[in-house]
Order: sequence, then structure tokens, then C-alpha cells
Amino acid sequence: MNFKKLVLIVALVLFSIPQRVIAQTNSIVVHTDLAKDTISKYIYGHFAEHLGRGIYDGFYVGQTSEIPNIHGIRKDIVASLKELDIPVLRWPGGCFAEQYQWRDGIGPVAERPLVVNTFWGGVTEDNSFGTHEFLELCELLGTEPYIAVNIASGTVKDAYQWIEYVTSDKDSEITRLRKRNGRDQPWKVKFWGIGNENWGCGGSMNAEYYTDVFKRFSTYCNAEFKIASGGVFDDLEWTKTFLTGIQEVPSFINIAHGMSYHYYTISNSWEAKGSATDFVEKEWFSSMRNTLKMEANLEDQIAVMDTYDPANKIALIADEWGAWYDVEPGTNPGFLYQQNTLRDALVAGLGLNIFNNHARRIKMANIAQTVNVLQAMILTKGAQMVKTPSFYTFKLYKVHQDAISIPTEVSAGNYVTDDGEIPSLSVSSSIDKFGTINISIVNLNPHQDIQATIDLQGLEKIGVITGQIIAANTMNAYNDFGKEEAVTIQSFTHFKKKDSTISVDLPSKSVVLLTLRKP
Repeated sequence: MNFKKLVLIVALVLFSIPQRVIAQTNSIVVHTDLAKDTISKYIYGHFAEHLGRGIYDGFYVGQTSEIPNIHGIRKDIVASLKELDIPVLRWPGGCFAEQYQWRDGIGPVAERPLVVNTFWGGVTEDNSFGTHEFLELCELLGTEPYIAVNIASGTVKDAYQWIEYVTSDKDSEITRLRKRNGRDQPWKVKFWGIGNENWGCGGSMNAEYYTDVFKRFSTYCNAEFKIASGGVFDDLEWTKTFLTGIQEVPSFINIAHGMSYHYYTISNSWEAKGSATDFVEKEWFSSMRNTLKMEANLEDQIAVMDTYDPANKIALIADEWGAWYDVEPGTNPGFLYQQNTLRDALVAGLGLNIFNNHARRIKMANIAQTVNVLQAMILTKGAQMVKTPSFYTFKLYKVHQDAISIPTEVSAGNYVTDDGEIPSLSVSSSIDKFGTINISIVNLNPHQDIQATIDLQGLEKIGVITGQIIAANTMNAYNDFGKEEAVTIQSFTHFKKKDSTISVDLPSKSVVLLTLRKP
């Protein structure tokens, strides 16, 4: 055998051996000297609707249940969610809010009327979980309530009397009713939504009509922070119409403080969304790509708001967002129950990075939804409970709450597939009141580890660094009942520091948090 032939054979053998590739060095520049906008803690908010097993057989099991509870509210769910430091919880919907009559959910439980939840599964709603139960849940969680009022099938009087019932310390027939129902002192509820998706399930309104309805309701709703319904996620004309319309209201009327924005990540199509667990890389890629599309869409919305509200008085409120798949086989299609995998942990990280990086205008976000519905934090089956991969992303990221956003620049290779290409890395960073810097990084590529250099501009020296990671061996790893957790937070040490730079090896399909403390 001649030498050239031997070299050729050796080369062919070497190229046939599977190798784990680390890409060329990529750059992340963190401008610590340009930190400016506060990342509102409310960006880490959650959502609980009367939908499927979100409330009943989720948060609420009733006082006669053998599952440990406090006045019917599950103790294990409360204890688990307290790990996330949930800042705000939205209720009772969603579409359900526009059929909800708040008086049905107060007074003796046995006397509350039965109604049909026509939006979600056509099931009977017994109203055993109402205003008092929701506000007790918020007190147990240590979270602020966000209540959406009914403007599609309710009246202005219904709306303002509900606010009075909850928040007023004055003497009136409504506050006396609250006291007869067991609550002497009012609750402090800052956030009130004036309608929900009023372009669709909230009354099929157009922008002009909704704006007029909103102005009428808002004029009589004595609330500290009123949130209007936005249009479909890419409907910029709705935003323009609303912001123009409310400027006609006399300046002395406290009319609007926020405008809602809804965006769901769909991996396939609305008609066939795909399985939450049984998917291939094509669907992984589309989930990442479609979540990233939210950023460009938000920037379009923000540009319109900056034009019509240059003083930045009206916040953008992303009060429904997350991944939406087909329901789990054998479950009620109207209950929107889906499993939650490593893919969802990354979708959550991408979304939170986007919100962190646009903190100037985005002041609240509410993942949909908290328990047993869509991209849930917690799933239950009888007395059993699991924390999902998304739960752990929110736990990892809670360090950004009320910290100052640090602008970042990312220069990295793309994640390339037959269906297109997207950035391989997503990053957001912040500095808290103690001077601690937190950098959250998502590696979207499911196959390729990425080596990156982090350059901390404006920082001469780095103190102690610690790392945490969410990762798994497979794209569709998930936490299941009665089994050891497959996806959780673990320690991460694959980094080195030198002066004001850090070199880090980011495993494929991972969410990483680096915490830098002052020297």
C-alpha cells in the first residue's frame, strides 16, 4: 500500500467518527456602563384562567379534598410557586373573563349559581372559586392580583362595582356586602384589565368601537392601573387607533396606563400545532424561530407607541404569551392540557430575554398559564405534582426582577437548518441593587456546543462567578409523574475569567445563568 493511499484511508476513517463540535469563538459584549432601564418584576408574571384544570383540580381542590389544602387551595402548589417569587397573577381570564359575572362568585359557596363555561370545554362552572378565593390565593403566594373585568357581556355598573367591592374603604351597600361575606378591610388591587381580546372572544369589536367602549368603562372604573385590550399581535392599526382615541379624553381623567399584547409560539400551524413531546428537529427549530419573531413584532408595536405616546406613559403589557401545542392524547380538547419539555424551557428563556431587553416599554408579562394549561409551571395528576422545565427557567431568571437591564451585543454563528437559519444565542443581562451582574444565555442549537467570550465593558475586574444551567440529553426531555426529574437546574462550571472577560462553553440546547459578584 502506498503512502498516499494510506493517508486517504486514515482521513476517511477520521471523518466518519461522530464528533461533538464546538463552534468558532463567538462574542457577547455586556455594556455594564450603559445600564439604564429597570426590568420590572411584573415581567415575571403569571396567568390563571377558568380553563380546563387550571383552577379546579389545579390551584383549587375544595376544602373537603384529601389533598392538603388551605380553604381549598393546594398547599404543595403554593409552596412550589413561592420558589418563583411570582410578582403578579392575572385572573379570571382570558376569554372566560368576558362571560364572568363577578357576583356569581361571592357569598356562601353552596348558594352560588351554576353556569356553563362556553369558551373552554362546555363544562359546568360552580363558581366555588371566586373573588375571595382568588385574593386569598394571591395572599398565600405573596403576589399582586391582576383582575380582568367583563366589558363584552357585562355592564359599566358591574365593572365599577366590582372594583368598589374589592378596593373601597368607604361605606356603601357594595362594601357592606363584602363585609357580610367575611372581608372587613379592602384588598389592595392595583391592576385591572378593561376587557380581553375584544377583537375576538371579547366581543368581535373593531378598534374604533373598542376604543369608545374602553373610554366609557374606564371613565367610571376607579382603579390605579387600567390595562386596555390590544389588537391581534401584528395589528398596528389597532394600536394607532386606540392611542389616538384616548387622547381625546380630558387630561384630568385617569384613562389608561397599559395596553395588552398577546403572542403564542406555534411550532406548526393553528390547525395542527403538533405534539408537546413527540417532535423532531424541524418543530424544535420552528418553535425557536417563531418565538424570536415576537421580538421584531414587539419592536413594531413599540415604535408605534413611541410615536403616539412619546412620554412613555402607557406600558406594553404582554399578558398572554408562551408555547401552544395540541392537547395530550385522551384529554378534553377544550382544556388545553399539554406536557412541557426542554424545548419549552428554552422558549421561556427566549421570551424573558426579549422582555428584559425591551424593559423601557414592556412593564408586565404573564406566561400562559400557571397550572395544567398550555405552557404551565406545574402539572398535577390527583395528589401528584410535577414542576416543569418552564418552572425552572422562571426560577433561574427571577434574579432579573427589578434589576437594571444591561445592553448586550451578540456576535455569533447562526443555527442553520434546511428550513432556514436563526441566531444561535439569545442573551439578556442585568445588575441589581447590590452590584451583582446576572447574564442569562440560551443556546438554541440542539446539536452544537458554543464557545463564547463575554466582554464586560466598563468593568475593570470580575469578582466571584457562579453558574447554573438547565439542559438535558434530548430535545424532548420532560418531568413526569412518579419519576426522577429529567430537567432541572444544575450547577455549571464551564467558564474561566480573566480581567474583564469570561470564556464560556455553552452546551447545546441549554439555558445558562452566570452570576458575577463584586470583587
